[in-house]
Amino acid sequence: QVQLVESGGGLVQAGGSLRLSCAASGRTFSSYAMGWFRQAPGKEREFVAAINWNGGSTYYADSVKGRFTISRDNAKNTMYLQMNSLKPEDTAVYYCAAGSFAVATMKEYDYWGQGTQVTVSS
Repeated sequence: QVQLVESGGGLVQAGGSLRLSCAASGRTFSSYAMGWFRQAPGKEREFVAAINWNGGSTYYADSVKGRFTISRDNAKNTMYLQMNSLKPEDTAVYYCAAGSFAVATMKEYDYWGQGTQVTVSS
């Protein structure tokens, strides 16, 4: 069983930046595709970004493209989400996930972290 723990969330003003981290506990981190999802109050969980097993391919939701950057360091068993030019609509709980494919659908991910809160003030 892979365990994932997110960190780095917090309160930031609009236009600011945050860097989220997702630390994995297993030895097979490098074999998994990874993704970031978020859930705002009263809304369904939505796709944010994904990265394949070696970091060679990345995918972004249109709402964050050009502002967010997903990356991974397999030697450290850690995935990152660099968030720049943050907007109030980015406010949500952010979750990291691991699965077989770097896709936008939640059903392809087998393991999930506990989430970290990101709040962007106007």
